[in-house]
Amino acid sequence: MPWQSVGRVWSLALDFVYPAICAGCGIMTGSHRGLCGPCWSTIPFIERPYCEVLGIPFVHDQGEGAISPKAMASQPVFDRLRAVAVHRGIVRRLVHSLKYKDRTELAPMMATWMARAGAEELRKADAIIPVPLHRWRLFLRRYNQAAELSREIARQSGVTHLPRSLVRKRATKRQVGLGRKARLRNVEGAFEVPAENRDTVLGRRIILVDDVFTTGATVNAAARALKRAGALEVTVLTFAMAFAAPI
Repeated sequence: MPWQSVGRVWSLALDFVYPAICAGCGIMTGSHRGLCGPCWSTIPFIERPYCEVLGIPFVHDQGEGAISPKAMASQPVFDRLRAVAVHRGIVRRLVHSLKYKDRTELAPMMATWMARAGAEELRKADAIIPVPLHRWRLFLRRYNQAAELSREIARQSGVTHLPRSLVRKRATKRQVGLGRKARLRNVEGAFEVPAENRDTVLGRRIILVDDVFTTGATVNAAARALKRAGALEVTVLTFAMAFAAPI
């Protein structure tokens, strides 16, 4: 039997055992790793016009290169942020499933959307680095959701993946439930670029990948470590962004 036929038979067998269902609501769909029409239509995608620094969408077009008052009032350590969608509804469920329910099979689909949201910066990037977990958190969770996403983005974009160039040297509390100041204290000095990996960062444009952007405490701390190691630019790319409303 030709290998193509074997592949088709195997694919049909897998579909029988693991039928294609919507990643959002669970109804049957035509393909794996996808969403049904109703779930897709509810996704609050972030599209232009938005703040060139924080990626927060504007209600009205502010002109090329516009920066939000929030970005001007508190300049982040990273150079810019891009995100797929607002962290609510189906987007929140996808993030939660990947992070806490071992749904790592969602990473390729989510990464595809992230690669689209960050396409302009990925074309100029030298490397992709995930926000790391501390080794004990990684041992307990068994995988790093940010690394699952960054690996797929690297595979799809062809940009070099450097999952070991940034480490979390200090165990931190979970950021969920902490206020802004507590979040900042929690991750202060938590990241570093190991000396043996500094040449992978020095003078390079880095895409820093995480699942959700909330206050920015974690990615700012991670970006600071990358900048101290000599990174030329740091673009944060996340699947979701939590914020109150467009401005």
